[in-house]
Amino acid sequence: MADWGWITYTVLEVFIAVACCLGNVLVVCAVAVGIQDCLRKPTFCFLVSLAVADFLVGAVAVPLAVLLDGWVSLTSHQCLFLSCVVLVLTEASVLSLLAIAIDRYLRLHMPFRYKVIVTQRRTLLVVSVCWILSCLLGFTPLFGWHNLSVVGYYSTKTPSTSPNSSQCTFLSVISLPFMVYFNFLGCVMAPLLVMMFLYIIIFWSLHKRLINSCPLARASLLREKRLACSLTLVLTLFGCCWIPLHLMNCLLLFQGPQAVTPGTLYTGILLSHANSAVNPVIYACRIPKIQKAYTQIWKRLVLKFNCFTRNRPIQQSITSH
Repeated sequence: MADWGWITYTVLEVFIAVACCLGNVLVVCAVAVGIQDCLRKPTFCFLVSLAVADFLVGAVAVPLAVLLDGWVSLTSHQCLFLSCVVLVLTEASVLSLLAIAIDRYLRLHMPFRYKVIVTQRRTLLVVSVCWILSCLLGFTPLFGWHNLSVVGYYSTKTPSTSPNSSQCTFLSVISLPFMVYFNFLGCVMAPLLVMMFLYIIIFWSLHKRLINSCPLARASLLREKRLACSLTLVLTLFGCCWIPLHLMNCLLLFQGPQAVTPGTLYTGILLSHANSAVNPVIYACRIPKIQKAYTQIWKRLVLKFNCFTRNRPIQQSITSH
């Protein structure tokens, strides 16, 4: 890749990182502060978990993606650990989406037992399990499925002459068979297929109930359908943003390095990171409660800013006298 290509890639990554951080901080504030008792509602609790994962993509994964492209010299084990952090955050997003899909399914098919089964304590327990499981799956390469035993592993930069350190790149330490067979097929595609199946059942059930419902129940079902559509859109965009990169890994594994050009690979990486910046926009456009909370937060910020600008000249005049 030419120098201008590296600059463009880095600038876009910085832009995505800032958007991820600001957007998802706003989501957490909107859900935690702007919506009354929202954290007692499982769906919003899982959305906060997803927003935290997306925030960490911008704050941690994107900077690591830039650094883990041969820009820093690290020992092989340090490089492996930092590469695994990226996998942990991806898996946290997948499991949060899966928890949301299961929650919607239970709410629709067990409406009378739902509040008994899905309590706040159990919801927080599920969120904790999602993050613990994400760490276990993401750090799997640390237990042996890696490239550290391979002599002279691939690097996009000039290799270091030091025997204990090398230019750190993601694919220099993470095994392609691991990325394809374990991470893609087992940890990404399998949950996505389960989620697709659950949402198909949800929409089919909603469709049948809307046909035979009374006006009062119809309004509630339409709200449920709108929320399900919004969450399905989040899931669809996740698949559209992440699957291309995983398919490139498949090509690299089965056809070799010549199968994917560097420019195409970096486009796939940018697309996968951009997914975390898009989610807050979807929440704002598609989920009325979050949309209302966004508006309240912005009004408060504007009000505080106006009060600050009005009081500043008064304070300056007082100090001058």
